[in-house]
Amino acid sequence: MADNSVEIFDTTLRDGGQSEAVSFSVEDKLHLAEALDHLGVDFIEGGWPGANPRDDAFFEARGRARLDHARVLAFGSTMRSGNRPEDDPVLTGLVGAGPDGAVVFGKAWDLHVEVSLGVTQEENLALVRDSVAFLKDQLGLVLFDAEHFFDGYRANPDYALAVLDAAAEAGADRLVLCDTNGGSLPTQVREGVAAARQRRPEAVIGIHCHNDGGLATANTIAAVEAGARHVQGTINGLGERCGNADLTAVLPNLILKLGFRGTRLGPEGLERLTATSRLVDELANRNPLNNQPFVGASAFAHKGGVHVSAVRKDARTYEHIHPEAVGNIRRILVSDQSGKSNIVHKLQELGLLEAIGSDEDAVGQVVERVKDLEHHGYQFEGADASFELVVRRVLGDLPEYFRLVGFRVLDAKRHAGEAPESEATVMVEVAGERAHTAGTGDGPVNALDNALRKALVGFYPELEGMDLLDFKVRVVSAGGGTDATVRVLIESGDGQGYWGTVGVSYNVIEASYQALVDAVVYKLVRDGRQGQGGGHTVALASPATAHLDKPW
Repeated sequence: MADNSVEIFDTTLRDGGQSEAVSFSVEDKLHLAEALDHLGVDFIEGGWPGANPRDDAFFEARGRARLDHARVLAFGSTMRSGNRPEDDPVLTGLVGAGPDGAVVFGKAWDLHVEVSLGVTQEENLALVRDSVAFLKDQLGLVLFDAEHFFDGYRANPDYALAVLDAAAEAGADRLVLCDTNGGSLPTQVREGVAAARQRRPEAVIGIHCHNDGGLATANTIAAVEAGARHVQGTINGLGERCGNADLTAVLPNLILKLGFRGTRLGPEGLERLTATSRLVDELANRNPLNNQPFVGASAFAHKGGVHVSAVRKDARTYEHIHPEAVGNIRRILVSDQSGKSNIVHKLQELGLLEAIGSDEDAVGQVVERVKDLEHHGYQFEGADASFELVVRRVLGDLPEYFRLVGFRVLDAKRHAGEAPESEATVMVEVAGERAHTAGTGDGPVNALDNALRKALVGFYPELEGMDLLDFKVRVVSAGGGTDATVRVLIESGDGQGYWGTVGVSYNVIEASYQALVDAVVYKLVRDGRQGQGGGHTVALASPATAHLDKPW
């Protein structure tokens, strides 16, 4: 192995699956295995055969995963005291699963040997030696995880190193030093790795860190700097308790900052990192962390006007790497902290800059309008469609598609134990013609959405293919209990794309209506539809002065 090369070992399917509220199905694990192989991972830890039916089923089905390079390993413990290797259910279970190799963990901390296992130190060394030798003979590839190595090294360095000796002499292909409790510091990790390398200079030393002290990534990098060449972690830092070292942070730092390469993964392969991160969150049924380094949606998002002005001149001023290097994108946010640079960039991004040209007054009006709306609770960071409509309203460049005459929403619960029923009626006017319709739905907003589009679809048939995809409500200013301003964010789509809109009011239904209307209007604008109202819309009123009879 070249000195600047590191092996990448992913345990998302095993250790990551131990995260609270995360449960991967067999199909999920097969899908993830393919994605990890495509990313360039060398080893995939698939699970512990015999520990649960799902891991057994995964190893039975793993042949369906189309892997080009990555080897799938089974995980288990050293044999139980008093057993022979060939009769030990854990070891025979590992062999019987038919993996490409095994990962076996053994105790490297004398406290665990004496308290958890209840055996002598010599007996533990024999368990390590016999287990590794048996698996080496049966499977050919064995990685030894020295559990609690760093705690053990601090407590009894001679014994922790003797455990490594036992595994190495029995034929272990990798000696992996584990910070199992996740509480070590980088200096302690460096010291432990250096001692292991000095003791076993011929061995490939690995590192496996947990994040209980918030230092799993730093500790992993420290270990590599000290000579470890086998790196273990999970995508998005999944794992028991506070998680494992996050490979989405470890790999870019090693490859882009320190000049290391995976055996198959170099700088060019990192372009798949963000997509892999999003896939893991999707299958784990988790919302991605926006502020996650490198791959988060906010990792390269700029909000302050000074920052945006500098980034537009040279991105290096406020970005430590190019976002494209890890498959991410730069985002310029608009808010009450926006300056003209934010707005100009956003206008350029939306293709509206040409309409304004060099009109500084128009840009200034947009800036002031955005700041005023955000002062009243609006937020456009997740509502680009509403932002574009604000700009068009300021410019007087938005057709009048319809005018609301009025709406009514009713919720009724007729019997205990039955779900409430929601019904909405809407009356709109299009080019002097009125449409009055009713709609039902799973909740008042869904009913209002159905009634509104039902009223408009006769005039604008393309709205038939539009759907409400997501709906979020947040209290943005506390009033007297329920008397508070709420912000509604809606995501809509039509099969060709999706867009976000926002509404704010003291009334959640009115806020929802604003966001729904923006969603409909944006769809018509995007489709190039001409208005039928014979005029243009006015600027969106702030919540304190909003009226339901404004034209849309």
